[in-house]
Amino acid sequence: MREIFGLYGRTENLSLKGKPGRGGVDMGMLVIKGIHKDFGEGEVLKGVDLSVEKGDVIAILGPSGSGKTTLLRCMNFLETADGGTMCFDGEEFTFGRIKKKDIARLRKKTAFVFQNYNLFLNKTALQNVTEGLIIARKMPRAKAVAIGHKMLDKVGLSDRYDYYPHQLSGGQQQRVAIARAIATEPEIIYFDEPTSALDPELTGEVLEVMRQLAGDGMTMLVVTHELDFAKTVSNKVIFMEGGAVVEQGSAGEIFECPKQERTREFLRLV
Repeated sequence: MREIFGLYGRTENLSLKGKPGRGGVDMGMLVIKGIHKDFGEGEVLKGVDLSVEKGDVIAILGPSGSGKTTLLRCMNFLETADGGTMCFDGEEFTFGRIKKKDIARLRKKTAFVFQNYNLFLNKTALQNVTEGLIIARKMPRAKAVAIGHKMLDKVGLSDRYDYYPHQLSGGQQQRVAIARAIATEPEIIYFDEPTSALDPELTGEVLEVMRQLAGDGMTMLVVTHELDFAKTVSNKVIFMEGGAVVEQGSAGEIFECPKQERTREFLRLV
């Protein structure tokens, strides 16, 4: 569970201290250039570029083993990338050489929703939302509890504050995880196949919460196999294979007239 507390960061010194973005460089809210990752058996990411604007909902598609999850984990420093740069809100950092204090500040701007919820099994839904706020961010308990109630209400769990994970369905557990993510008021939420562990009925309730977040203007990067969500909610789609981006564009471009034969083949098969 150290991954969870690591994502909350600290409250002190919120300004970033990277290098200013260079003139003429894509100055989106978040820009990744040339990210590489090798686990020792060949490159998993082969120089991926990615640009995110405020309010984007970007669906990342691709077959298993294409590097989608690794990309998200490297972007949030759950894995250490071997090369490439990140420019976040105009501040530039080099993967592999970034300082721990800068990682903590960058994580303050993001949240991560895992495939398998990653809830504390010995804590209630409310405690799962408030724990990081109280422990990692040193927020007064009363304020954290008020935020926890509000976030659980937002994801439709106002009657489940005191339920433990084993008393909740998979869909409800994932909604607690989403409540925990939005409680920190992140600039971006990374979703790593948030419905992959759910049956179809429970998948729908989680996707509906994500649709509501998109409607609220939340910036989201979503690794998913839910093509209807990608088509109807995302404004940008990235298709990856073999650790590289094969094609990217608007949802309309990718689903209605993909340029690459491999993209067309993938969409036909799924």
